[in-house]
Amino acid sequence: MSRRASLAGEVGGASADLGTLLPIMLGAIAVAGLAPGGVLTGFGVFLIATGLYFRLPLPVQPMKAIGAVILTGGLSSGEVAAAGIATGLMLLVLGATGAIGWMARVVPRSAVLGLQVGLGLAMAWLGAKLLGTGPLAGGVALAVLLGLPRLAPGAPAAPLALLAAAAVAWAADGATLDWRWPAYAPAPPGLVQPVSWEEAWRGLWVGALPQLPLTLTNAVILTASLARELFPGSVVHVTERRLSLSTGAANLLLAPLGAMPMCHGASGLVAQHRFGARTGLAPALLGLVLLVLGLGFAADAAVLLGAVPRGALGALLLVAGGDLALSRRLLEARADCRPAIAATALGTLLLDPSVGLAAGWLTEGARRLLRPESQSADKA
Repeated sequence: MSRRASLAGEVGGASADLGTLLPIMLGAIAVAGLAPGGVLTGFGVFLIATGLYFRLPLPVQPMKAIGAVILTGGLSSGEVAAAGIATGLMLLVLGATGAIGWMARVVPRSAVLGLQVGLGLAMAWLGAKLLGTGPLAGGVALAVLLGLPRLAPGAPAAPLALLAAAAVAWAADGATLDWRWPAYAPAPPGLVQPVSWEEAWRGLWVGALPQLPLTLTNAVILTASLARELFPGSVVHVTERRLSLSTGAANLLLAPLGAMPMCHGASGLVAQHRFGARTGLAPALLGLVLLVLGLGFAADAAVLLGAVPRGALGALLLVAGGDLALSRRLLEARADCRPAIAATALGTLLLDPSVGLAAGWLTEGARRLLRPESQSADKA
């Protein structure tokens, strides 16, 4: 692969996870009133640190359970900071004590694969719904995402798809769009902390505790498993312990500066790999853009990021979700592992990953009791 093609792949991968990042991040700023400077700076710093530390295209995403509560107006800025700090402390303890490694070893591989299928289907379904909100721009983006790699291998399909969709949306509705170029106004993020024990407790109870199972399953165990599959030489760099420690440290340090609670994610890893990223340059590039916006253009940054059509974000999610769900490991799974895979995927899709994991674990346990001679079949 040429140097130019490699750089194009990193640029393409850098924007591939925006479908997951932008809706929750912009919603937290616009709906919940979180300070844009703290949110953007937090993502920027964590993305750059992730690229430098892991040297692979590992994503940084909003914690989705906490994000959902934020978007419904359920947490104040102080409670969001408390949720991030509490989640960070719990992940640091799990990583430092080695408990996260034990958890990864005892989770059946069939359940991990079911998590992958369920999360991929959920991601694709969300993408289809977003695409339906702007079918013209979304259709253009989808055509570029699927067609450009065939016509021009190595081209950065994801950013070109977003640009094409934005151009189509502007041509169709430019006269009605309220958009302006952001003004340069440098300002460091301010200190954010819970102002009372009630805020601290609510951040823990409503935010951190419901989020922990989702982070452990999707952002740690499944992400480590997929990293080993996509990058066979990454076993030293990407382990459950390192993912737990990096996520814990980032939230503990950045939440008091107004950052949203953040984690890694299996869907973002697949998305970045799908659109050409192979090194830590991809997350570092996205992090640099967000850091510049957060420190220099925070007041108007949401306006610029909001110019990306929702339909185009849906196209990104739809393609990456399909790749995550329909993996080679699913096609090669043993027949006696498929009930546990299906139970996990169904629970994940209909409820949440922690329920899906429990369903798959119980199904796998029942299989072992009924067919003890097939216990080695756990290598789904």
